[in-house]
Amino acid sequence: MLYQTYQFQDDFLAPLRDLAQFMNSGLQRFSPLPANHPLRRFAAAWELISRYKLTHERPDFAIDTVRVGNRDVPVIEDVALDLPFGKLLKFSKDVDTRQPRVLVIAPLSGHFATLLRGTVATLLQDHEVYITDWTNARDVPLEAGSFGVEDYVEYIIRFLEEIGPGAHILAVCQPCVQALVAVAVMSEDKHPATPHSMTLMAGPIDPRESPTEVNEFAVSKSLGWFQTSVISTVPARYPGGGRTVYPGFLQLFAFMAMNIDRHSSAHRKLYDHLAAGDTEAAEKIKTFYDEYFAVLDMTEEFYIETIDRIFQKAEVATGDFTYRGRKVDPGAIRRTALLTVEGGRDDICALGQTSAAHDLCNTLRPHLKRHHLQANVGHYGVFNGKRWEREIYPVVRNMILATD
Repeated sequence: MLYQTYQFQDDFLAPLRDLAQFMNSGLQRFSPLPANHPLRRFAAAWELISRYKLTHERPDFAIDTVRVGNRDVPVIEDVALDLPFGKLLKFSKDVDTRQPRVLVIAPLSGHFATLLRGTVATLLQDHEVYITDWTNARDVPLEAGSFGVEDYVEYIIRFLEEIGPGAHILAVCQPCVQALVAVAVMSEDKHPATPHSMTLMAGPIDPRESPTEVNEFAVSKSLGWFQTSVISTVPARYPGGGRTVYPGFLQLFAFMAMNIDRHSSAHRKLYDHLAAGDTEAAEKIKTFYDEYFAVLDMTEEFYIETIDRIFQKAEVATGDFTYRGRKVDPGAIRRTALLTVEGGRDDICALGQTSAAHDLCNTLRPHLKRHHLQANVGHYGVFNGKRWEREIYPVVRNMILATD
């Protein structure tokens, strides 16, 4: 009844949000008003109430142009391959010279791929960019079948086949494991679409290294506990009605609980900015939370297998991971260059968890390996924000250029 309870509460609060939106719109007609005028503060309160909701549809990437050299170039977003549980999106632009092709592998962890909008926008300056656009599991009909960890690996391989030989991959957070597995399998098979380089950013290759609160929680409970406590059935009103999922709203609540003071402070600042008429500062906070509060559900099998195989058993790190019945050996990777990136203040994927890939890729020659530690960023700062743009991205770009 977990999902049904959430849905009932959301439906119950919808009229209040509509009223708040109506009241806020009416009060805006009195603008301009002096900063902190009672009516402005009243409107700010109503706006916060109207925003008390989650969304379950992917926001737009809204990357219309990108700066290339000294001009702004239009960007076109297309679907290159459409599969039941995810699409391969391509961002095209009209430039005179060929640019390296990069597949960004987005996490499937409760948020949409648009959480990596800043990552994609930065990469587009110098690359032709693709991204894995995962579908909300509650929108996938039951007849589409199941989707687990190995299916995720298969999707990566199919996407790389669609892009063609000579591409590069950049995986963010949780899918670093599946990216490493996919490259190992393709390398062993001498697949022509094996990527030239592999950038793994803040991912749990070996979650036993300096375990974080997230890692400790994953190993503190049995699989049976997770199945009975956090798995729920999608209501019949949705296309995926009847599918068992790990709801995205639970993942969001868990992440927010880890930093509740920071989120509370951000909303107090949002109220203050709205009351003071500082629309630019308010818009930055609203834009972030519009994205952060857009959630997607994961299939039960993907979530449970992730807990079991990636966190509790650490199968990749121990050498026990199998794909379609065959043992996966990262030592088979001999030509794909490896770059790992970690954040010194990452409280989700700690130091050493991603760089563990270097020991696993034990046949790669030294000049094909590089590790970058960004000491002054947390988890999201590894792939978004000023540090990513100014300090991490140049390292990524150089690795891709050197191996393209």
